[in-house]
Amino acid sequence: MLKALKYPIVQAPMAGGVSTPSLAAAVSDAGGLGFLAGGYKTSEELEKEIRELRGRTAAGFGVNLFVPGPDTADPQALEAYREKLLKEAETLNVSLGAPDFDDDDYARKIALVKAERVPVVSFTFGCPAKETVQTLQEKGIEVAVTVTNPAEAALALDAGADVLCLQGAEAGGHRGTFSNDPNFQEDIGLQVLIRLVRTLTDKPVIAAGGIMDGAGVRAALAAGADAAQLGTAFLLCPESGTNAAYRKALTDPEFTATRITRAFTGRRARGLVNRFMETYDAEAPAAYPQVHHLTQRLRKEAAARGQADYMSLWAGQGYRMARAIPAAQLIHELMMEFHGN
Repeated sequence: MLKALKYPIVQAPMAGGVSTPSLAAAVSDAGGLGFLAGGYKTSEELEKEIRELRGRTAAGFGVNLFVPGPDTADPQALEAYREKLLKEAETLNVSLGAPDFDDDDYARKIALVKAERVPVVSFTFGCPAKETVQTLQEKGIEVAVTVTNPAEAALALDAGADVLCLQGAEAGGHRGTFSNDPNFQEDIGLQVLIRLVRTLTDKPVIAAGGIMDGAGVRAALAAGADAAQLGTAFLLCPESGTNAAYRKALTDPEFTATRITRAFTGRRARGLVNRFMETYDAEAPAAYPQVHHLTQRLRKEAAARGQADYMSLWAGQGYRMARAIPAAQLIHELMMEFHGN
């Protein structure tokens, strides 16, 4: 699929409503590869988005799925965190969500993408079973796996992945690590990660993390990538589902940095540093998706009120370079910059 693209640009699948069918269609129609984010949706909701996307474009596209991990959360730590958040729920006049564990409707989504013969299916938070990869490939589906280090890359290659998506430490949103271990995990920068993985394979790789302009795309390809994946760069495009408070925060001079935190979901993710992150970063347990469900109503109510200090404002380190222009125009400008024009 990557070889068939007019331009080596992949739109990152950003869960939570940002990666809309209209954004994916605009990117694919402009010569890149648009993606839908399957995370946090039911299989029925994802099916509706796939149908809507196909109604907007005849071009190829991808769907991203979350690989469920084991339930290793500490119940006592989770309850202690819930108790700490009660005052925030009271402030926003909402109840906290139930900190339940689930598998994000994984099996039904696998069945859906096979039935729909989605051109590209990518996986995050783990490596799908070798049998799953094979059954997708038998349907003509290209399989990509997000990895953050060489060990994960080796596992994905052993499972038969067609493409590796290499996520550098600069990337916004959730770290795609296979494990949610609370112990130290080294975050490798994109340029080094590309070089390390290139010693393992000559299979196609997509570079992700901090790429915001054509020079960044050029650097990723020069390091050995076949395409560049951009997420934060599309947040201000009108086709994205980025809500008003989130859009405002991305250009607000009061937000001056990003950080990786577990505060919002119990899984490590990079976003703009706000009051909620600073208050609860050290308190949040490694409990995903339980913490995600716990804080979801808080974040949703805050977005409705325009209170960015309670929201998960996922963004990569290059967020200041985001452009509020249509996706097709962004791709055109990226490629002009890529070629030095």
